[in-house]
Order: sequence, then structure tokens, then C-alpha cells
Amino acid sequence: MAQKPLRLLACGDVDGKFDILFNRVRAIQKKSGNFDLLLCVGNFFGSTPDAEWEEYKTGIKKAPIQTYVLGANNQETVKYFQDADGCELAENITYLGRKGIFTGSSGLQIVYLSGTESLNEPVPGYNFSPKDVSSLRTMLCTTSQFKGVDILLTSPWPKYVGNFGNSSGEVDTKKCGSALVSSLAMGLKPRYHFAALEKTYYERLPYRNHVVLQENAQHATRFIALANVGNPEKKKYLYAFSIVPMKLMDAAELVKQPPDVTENPYRKSGQEASIGKQIPAPVEESACQFFFDLNEKQGRKRSSTGRDSKSPHPKQPRKPPQPPGPCWFCLASPEVEKHLVVNIGTHCYLALAKGGLSDDHVLILPIGHYQSVVELSAEVVEEVEKYKATLRRFFKSRGKRCVVFERNYKSHHLQLQIAQPGAAYFYVELDTGEKLFHRIKKNFPLQFGREVLASEAILNIPGKSDWRQCQISKEDEETLARRFQKDFEPYDFTLDD
Repeated sequence: MAQKPLRLLACGDVDGKFDILFNRVRAIQKKSGNFDLLLCVGNFFGSTPDAEWEEYKTGIKKAPIQTYVLGANNQETVKYFQDADGCELAENITYLGRKGIFTGSSGLQIVYLSGTESLNEPVPGYNFSPKDVSSLRTMLCTTSQFKGVDILLTSPWPKYVGNFGNSSGEVDTKKCGSALVSSLAMGLKPRYHFAALEKTYYERLPYRNHVVLQENAQHATRFIALANVGNPEKKKYLYAFSIVPMKLMDAAELVKQPPDVTENPYRKSGQEASIGKQIPAPVEESACQFFFDLNEKQGRKRSSTGRDSKSPHPKQPRKPPQPPGPCWFCLASPEVEKHLVVNIGTHCYLALAKGGLSDDHVLILPIGHYQSVVELSAEVVEEVEKYKATLRRFFKSRGKRCVVFERNYKSHHLQLQIAQPGAAYFYVELDTGEKLFHRIKKNFPLQFGREVLASEAILNIPGKSDWRQCQISKEDEETLARRFQKDFEPYDFTLDD
């Protein structure tokens, strides 16, 4: 069965004209049906009085669609964006944050970069720097399986985007725009890239992300610049499109080339070198990691590629992300209670929960230091999903059900608990396939997931809602770990060659 496409709207500079925008969205939805998201680039707030915004902020008026916006492009509007990591501005209106990756429940991946270019450090709250762009590229582009992202949102145009393309009108793309954004677009290979600020509409011809006859075919990129809301010239400021997340698409379908596709404007333009000079290349650290197999009878070393190492010079994989300080969950950390570890994969590991709700309450943890699922590289996500599917089969075979939950709030290392665009959130997966997501705005109970599961309505063990009240001796923990290991062994995919 084909995946149903998501229906999205993208918008240029709103400039504080919220009523005009949302009335237009209502009219479009009445005529064409509901859309899933509205993505706003450029200046969301304007220099007009705040009376109109106050009606949305206080709930008198409400956006008709879930709306995601970029941050400030000038000092005047910084005051509206108090949290650099993103926050809810009003009902149905969310600020994405200074920079990051937003991944929807559908798998749609949106990379966002707020502000305008500055080459000086430190940058004010309405600028981004080469360091910001480099960190985004490092987050995504350094994995071998990286193919690109679905959508890139920036306020400035990328410099040189008009090269080899159709006319950009009055905008001289050799002078206007950001070379840093060009570099980001070159590295991230978005399927759609939206920008604004130039008060005009420009839909560039799609361009290639590969060199013909030298590289395997890759998907094309469509760059669309949008005008300002309610402009008197009636230039296009809203763009409707449908998209199936890249990760759900057939590979052959994804790389189909449009008939009007052009060369990449950033590659052979003669500008690539000057673009690259402004962006420090991600540093790849060579380090070889070894983990002893948990099966003591084998007594062999296993490299972090997951295969037995017989060569004295094994291939050296990239070093996983390191924590800024002590972390209880990084596998290489001395703080980790390694007797609770029950299974180790290539990128993730399983450990019994300290003071678990049940004897088989386990955590899925990445070996490297990641704060949330949103930050995981593609290969780590793949192994997390493999662990989740395997644990569901394991529990089902024992007549049990499982719940997966993650809390990205006041936690420094990702913990997916099986018992189970950054911004704070709480995420739940049921074994029925249902997924629940809550964006945390302010205070949130740190033990919320545990408290709900321990409640009388579910497990009926309210006395276990606090893990500190459920701790057992190290000897008992070791016994439970050995038992789980033995029971889980028939399902252990890490033993496969």
C-alpha cells in the first residue's frame, strides 16, 4: 500500500499580518481540504503594534493549522523568541528554535536555521555563524547512509542559487543571499528549500545533487523563495505541496529526475571554493572501539562494527559523540553500572532499568552521547528501531505487552524505556502501533511515564512510581540481568553474521 503524502503549506514573511495569513489558509482549506502543517520562513513578526498578536497569544484567536516558524532576523523581534531551543508562542504556533532538526511522527525530516548570516563570533540572537552551519552539517552529513533531508527552512536565500537556473528577477543571486546557506544546502541536499526576506516569489528550476556519469543518481532539489504576506503586487506568498518522507520512498522513485532539472548551482559555479572556505569542515576522529561479548563462553573481542575481529588492524569507525561531562548512560563512562548491561549492538545497547517497574524493564540506549531521538544519525535510528521490533516479539512470545517512552526534558542522554525538528518533549509508542507526542512547554514531571504505568489503572503498582524506592542489591540485579540475557538470546540479532 502506497504511503499517503503529507499536505503542507509554506509561507514567506508574515510581517505581523496574522489575520491575513490565517484567513487565507482557512479559505484554502475550505476549498481544497485540510493540510497537515504550515511552515513560515522570513520575518514572522513585523514592526506593527502588537494588538493583533496579543489576540493569538491570549487565545482569543487561534491559528487554523499547526504552524512552525523561524526565529528573529533583527534586534527588534528578538523579544518574541525567549527560548533558543524553541517553544510554543501561542496555540498551534510553535517557534522551532535557532537551529536543529525536526522529525515528525511520519518520519518527515525538516532542518531549520533561524536568523541571518554573520561571520563574527559571538553572534547575537538574530544571526547564525559558520559554527552553527558546521554543527548542522556534522549532525547529519557525516554518516555513510546520509542521502539528504526532506525540507530545509532558512530566512535568507542561498547565494548563487540562480546559477544555471531560470531568471530570479530583480534579485542578483551573485550578490544577495548567504554563502553559508549555500554551503548548508549543498551538504544537506534538501528535496525542498524555502526562504524569504527578498519580498518576491522565485521558484527555481529543480537542480541535481549528483554529477552525471560520475556519481549514482540522487534526488533533485527544489528551491522556492516566497514573497511577503498581503503584498500589494499580489506576489505569491503561500506555496502548497505534497510530500512523502524520503525514508518511506522507493529508492528508484526518489531519484527520478524532472525533465527540466539543471546542474547544481553551488558545485560548478566557480563559487564552491569560496563557499567552502567559510565553513570549517567536520573533523572526523579515528578511533577503534572494542566491546567484550556478553557471552563469556566465547571470550572474543567484537569491534564496534558488530563483527568478530581477527585482523590485527581492524577498520577504525568514527568515534561516537562524547558527553560534555560525566554521564550515567554513555557505555564508555565509568559511571555506567555495567552489570546491568544485557545486550550490545553496533550503535546501541540494552540495560536493565535501575529500580525497574518489572524484572524485564529495560532501556534502549545509544553507545554514543545523544540527548534525544531527534539527534540520532540514520544508522543509530535504524538500530533503535531494530531493538524495538525485536523486544516487541520477545515480550509477545511471553504473553506480555510493552510500552516505549522517551522524555527529552532535563535529561542529557537518550533513554528509550521499554516497560518503554532541541526542544523538550514526551513521546510514547504502544504495541498497537499508536504513537503519542507531547511538546513540553514549561514544568513537566520527570517520572511522568513511570508514574502513569505504575498507576492503578495500568500495572496497579503505585508504590513503584519512584525508582529510588525499588532498588535492590547488586547481587539481585546481576541475577536479573543473567536471566534476561538467557531469555533474550533466541531473539538476539547482534549474534547474526
